This record gives sequence, C-alpha cells and structure tokens, in this order.
Amino acid sequence: MTVVLRPAADPDLSAIGALHYRSRRDAYAGLFSPAALDFGSPEALGEWWAERWRWERETHRLTVAGVDGELVGFTYLGPTPEPGVTELYAIHVAPQWVGRGVGRELMEDALRHLGDRAVLWVIAGNTRAQRFYERGGWAPDGTTRDVPMGEGTAHQLRYSHRPEQ
Repeated sequence: MTVVLRPAADPDLSAIGALHYRSRRDAYAGLFSPAALDFGSPEALGEWWAERWRWERETHRLTVAGVDGELVGFTYLGPTPEPGVTELYAIHVAPQWVGRGVGRELMEDALRHLGDRAVLWVIAGNTRAQRFYERGGWAPDGTTRDVPMGEGTAHQLRYSHRPEQ
C-alpha cells in the first residue's frame, strides 16, 4: 500500500467533508450520543470545508492522503492567535483505514510544517487519539476548554509539541 500525500484542491472538499463526517462518527462513538454525532451531514460538512478553505487557504495547510486514487485522510493546520504557535486543527482518517499507517504518515507530514511550537485539541476520553498523539511526541499541557458538539458539549484537552520533545 502506498499512501500519497498532496495539498488539497477545491474538488477534494466534498470528499473531505464526507470523510470528516464518517471519521467523527467513528472516533467519537461512545463519547457522545448518536444524536450529538448526527448533526450536519456529509454534504453539509463538504460545504463547510469549501467555505472555510475559501477564507483560510492563504494562511492554512490542508493536506490529503490518498491510496489508489481514494481519499483516505487529511490534516488541517494553521496559525493560532498566539504568535509563533501553529495548531493542528484536524487529522482525520477514514474508519476503514485507521490502524494502517495513514494517520502516522499524515502526522509525520504535519510535524514538518508546524514550526517551533504547536498545539492541538483532543476530546477528553478519546484514549485512542490521546495514545496516537502521545506516540507522535505530543503531551497534554494542562489547558482545557469546553466547545459545542452538536446538541452537547465536548471537554477538550490541549496537547503541545515542540521539536525537542
């Protein structure tokens, strides 16, 4: 299996939305009610990504992973309000590709573009994601926040990464 990483293009945004929807439902099953995970739709997330990318394409990096022409994952990173800090906003892998090295390749690519200090947010209780990030050199830094998730609220933990970690 060869994973091909490349910058995303406008035609990818619909597929990115659909993958994001499936990945979110799979990754957060058991952490949130099915109703909380049903908000939006694959099409709505595709439209959301198209609009977001329209405004952020000059300042953010959207990378897709493909295998035999199929989009199987993506990362999204960009600046934070804190000077000199980059955020890994998203790393999503299609559920059928989790555990097959796609996430690791996306993470290695993202790390090359994150700069001297980077952060990401993980939903508390998502132990699979926490282990994945910790294996990649990330560590919780003690900062937390609560954000809306469908009809509910997600408690998130911030992880930090520095090249010397």
